[in-house]
Amino acid sequence: MPASFEVRKAKILSELDTPDEQYEDLSPKGSLDIGIRDLISEINAISEYVTTSSCAGRVAAYLEGTKGAKGGGLWLFTSHDPVEVPSTDGAVYELLGLSNSDVNAPTITDDARFVHLKFEPMILHILASTLPAAQTATSAALTAGFRESGITGNLSQSHNHAASPMVAVRSSGLAFDCVIGYSTPEHDDQEQGDSEGVTRPRIVPMVSGAYLRTLLSIANQRFKTNEERRERFRGTLMKG
Repeated sequence: MPASFEVRKAKILSELDTPDEQYEDLSPKGSLDIGIRDLISEINAISEYVTTSSCAGRVAAYLEGTKGAKGGGLWLFTSHDPVEVPSTDGAVYELLGLSNSDVNAPTITDDARFVHLKFEPMILHILASTLPAAQTATSAALTAGFRESGITGNLSQSHNHAASPMVAVRSSGLAFDCVIGYSTPEHDDQEQGDSEGVTRPRIVPMVSGAYLRTLLSIANQRFKTNEERRERFRGTLMKG
């Protein structure tokens, strides 16, 4: 086992040992997803692996940032679990951060920022101690249905540096990204508070409430498929 890998693994595991209420990362949620904690613990118990980043899968509504500026976007809604689909248009608009107004679309001169409703399946990065270990994890991911999985990083060992292959467990097949609303500079001046007291620009829906309920139902189905693939990956990897 390369000493450099053992040092990196020890550092990463010390950060993961932080209690849930104190642990923070750069995701919109700001913490490790509960739905993937058990899998991460099991992977990290294997001497050849350590996880470096992860997302269990999520459905999210995101307002784009201002054109030409870095960042500046706004997460309107995020869930790492299936969503209880609201039964009324007003409730589904509120859930996703849209104003309860007539469906409309911007003109080409409106300088609009768009809201995207996205589903993103699990993504997991695993640092492996050796290339054969990385190949084993990649094979388990591909077999489970994460078709875009692969190995990156330093794959060759030199006199001064050990190989440090990184396995990316991922699949784009379950993902979707739909534009559902928009905001313009005019709407930025019509800020409104949400249920948590956060001030947001007014966002006009571009699709019906019925369509949004359909998208959320599709997301819930994909959460189920995502979980099935995750469990297949776990079973195959644990068998070695």
